[in-house]
Amino acid sequence: MPRIRVVQTKPTQVKINVTILNELGLHARPAMAFVDLAHQFESDIRVSKGAHQVDGKSIMHMITLAATQGTELVIEADGPDALEATARLQSLVDNQFEE
Repeated sequence: MPRIRVVQTKPTQVKINVTILNELGLHARPAMAFVDLAHQFESDIRVSKGAHQVDGKSIMHMITLAATQGTELVIEADGPDALEATARLQSLVDNQFEE
């Protein structure tokens, strides 16, 4: 009988709230910066504005959020590096996407 090594029984799940601070909101450049950073992580990244939830690793989906200055978003990460992913994504948003 083969031996199974369980590395992790349930991936880490993290959910945070962020507010879009930059004047022009989540337009193409900040959305691309978010997606580029999200792609550095193994975790699934989802972003919600109200009931509208999108894949945080898709530029087209992120733009559909139409998040203007002051919009509150929920970022959810599900995977082994979820904590680091959400921390780095929150920092990016808090720093106004370094614009």
